[in-house]
Amino acid sequence: MGRPPERALADCVVDTAAERVRRRHPGVDISAEATPEDAVIALLHEGHNAEALITGDRGRGGFTGLLLGSVGLAVAARAPCPVIVVRGDKAGIEGGHKRILLGVGKPESGSAAVRFAFGEAGVRCCELDAVRAWRCPSHNRADPRRTASEHLYHKERAATLIDEAMAASVQDHPTVRLHSAAVEGPAAEVLVRRSSAADLIVVGAHRRRGHLGLQLGRVAHALLHHADCPVAVVPLAP
Repeated sequence: MGRPPERALADCVVDTAAERVRRRHPGVDISAEATPEDAVIALLHEGHNAEALITGDRGRGGFTGLLLGSVGLAVAARAPCPVIVVRGDKAGIEGGHKRILLGVGKPESGSAAVRFAFGEAGVRCCELDAVRAWRCPSHNRADPRRTASEHLYHKERAATLIDEAMAASVQDHPTVRLHSAAVEGPAAEVLVRRSSAADLIVVGAHRRRGHLGLQLGRVAHALLHHADCPVAVVPLAP
């Protein structure tokens, strides 16, 4: 008996994709396999032996460009390794900006995302744009008596956290050009806006005790829906 039609189609899809990659990148070792498993389960299984998982962006519903209910979102939320979801405009996908954007979290827990971003910047010969968003406490923002010194304090504190987070990786990647910026505003909005000039945006996501797998925070979730370039979600230490 021949192969079931579904299996034949799946084999054709992966074989065609592999052949396309071989033609474009003849020096890369390629393997291709179709599996009868659920896509999310299969990718999560493979993620235990991978440096990264890469998925496409497939929007659903009436909102063009959104990543809603896709395999990529499910994998990004649970994978044991970094996940890159390929989305955004042509310039970002094709690497035309020569810039990697890193959303800087807490220095004590975000080192995995920092290392990943530096590694990508080094391999791609890109500038690394390390950004931390900051905001004054709500009671200060509502107080018209807020002084310039308070504003400066929060900005300088964010800049200090960037320096602390970058310190070790700067030593390990001396050839990577680093630009850092402390930007006022909600983190998701700041990073989505800056993603229009990046080839990849890197953010971390924490595992939470008592939950299965990686739990995406609001920033990572917003970027997966709205970023103008591919998004890398890196699991962080608790």
